[in-house]
Amino acid sequence: MILYFETNFLMSIGTGRDPQANTLLQNTPSSVQLVMPSICYMEALSALEQEQKYRRRLENEINLQISQLRRDVTSTHARNLLALLEQSKTENKELIKDVEMRIFEAIHQIASKVQMIELTAETIRQHRVMPLFDQDHTDNLLLYCILHHAYCHPTESKAFLSSNSREFRQVEVQDALRNAGVTNYFTRTQDFLAWLQSQPSS
Repeated sequence: MILYFETNFLMSIGTGRDPQANTLLQNTPSSVQLVMPSICYMEALSALEQEQKYRRRLENEINLQISQLRRDVTSTHARNLLALLEQSKTENKELIKDVEMRIFEAIHQIASKVQMIELTAETIRQHRVMPLFDQDHTDNLLLYCILHHAYCHPTESKAFLSSNSREFRQVEVQDALRNAGVTNYFTRTQDFLAWLQSQPSS
């Protein structure tokens, strides 16, 4: 069977939000073909850059507070808080290193294990002519990449994994996926794995 996923799968590995996502990537069942739009690479890198900006913003705020606390030479609480913030600054730097390492490791594994859906002129045209999302153009393009691939594989069982339920669980989107033969939608990797194990052919 084909399991489609998108950028959130990469980010869930990088940020540790979905522990089973990395398990699925490292130990993909032989019955499952992982498929992802190629543009998810760039979106994941953009999301990583945004995460780095958040961390730098937090570091700047911590530095400001540390500077203020160092001026208080009498309060025990100020000294204790200063120590905690200095530790927080270190942990903040280590956390972004962890996120970067996990994302790049996931990208490396995906490059060798996952089938890529290339962006085509027809997909771009459909994405512009018949948008299923009014505001999120990136998700709309991702969806049309998946739909195009799904229509090209009519005889195979297909499922879609995305934690972005706010967008992809919309009725119109679910109808479009079902029409393309993508009959199962999962928001968590563990739910997909549990469903897969329950299937007679798995």
